[in-house]
Amino acid sequence: MMRLDKLLANSGFGSRKEVKKLLSDKAVIVNGVLIKDGSVKVNEKQDQVLVHGEPLRYQAYYYLLMNKAAGRLSATEDSHQPTVIDDLSLKLQNVGLFPVGRLDKDTTGLLLLTNNGNLAHQLLAPNKKVAKRYRALIQGVVSNDDVDAFAKGMDLGDFITQPAQLLILQVNPEKEQSWIEVEIHEGKFHQVKRMFHKVDKEVLSLERIQMGPLVLPTDLPRGHYRPLTPKEEENLVAFGLIK
Repeated sequence: MMRLDKLLANSGFGSRKEVKKLLSDKAVIVNGVLIKDGSVKVNEKQDQVLVHGEPLRYQAYYYLLMNKAAGRLSATEDSHQPTVIDDLSLKLQNVGLFPVGRLDKDTTGLLLLTNNGNLAHQLLAPNKKVAKRYRALIQGVVSNDDVDAFAKGMDLGDFITQPAQLLILQVNPEKEQSWIEVEIHEGKFHQVKRMFHKVDKEVLSLERIQMGPLVLPTDLPRGHYRPLTPKEEENLVAFGLIK
């Protein structure tokens, strides 16, 4: 059982104030009875709740895969800069979603949004060693010496990285630039940029293409999102996904 106002809020009908107005406007009917009192208890799985005549379909957990755009903060809210939540529909902005882990403001690519805190914890827990894979454009000619340095782990001052797998995709000697992929297991603040800085190189662009079993879809435009597919959900059950 759940309070009606909480059910409405959790279903994306707005803040407590907005839900209260919805009820006072006589927009909510439960099992054929007009309800204006938000404290009324309802069974979210059995009771029929209509909002403006439309059935409310309660969903406890949400799982969205986003292709994060540059210039967005990996945060739920910010008073000065746009966040990844601002790119969601108004309804989804009100169901308690948050990003699993953080991508830097100008880093793009795969980001999981959910309201399942246990799943987020399992994916981010250091002992789980969930791999994060990135594609990047590097200023500098990446060499096999760099590959070896990444594989040995690096002392970045405040921590020593776990061994990382660096793959050289393409090198342009004239521009002194390289396309690479790198797989890390921690995801510390600015970690990939700091690792390349350690070998005297600079990250020009960075995109996350994989996190654990999730892979960035090639057909998902930047700044867009979609629900996880059944297969993607199945692959996250071991980490605590609840349907």
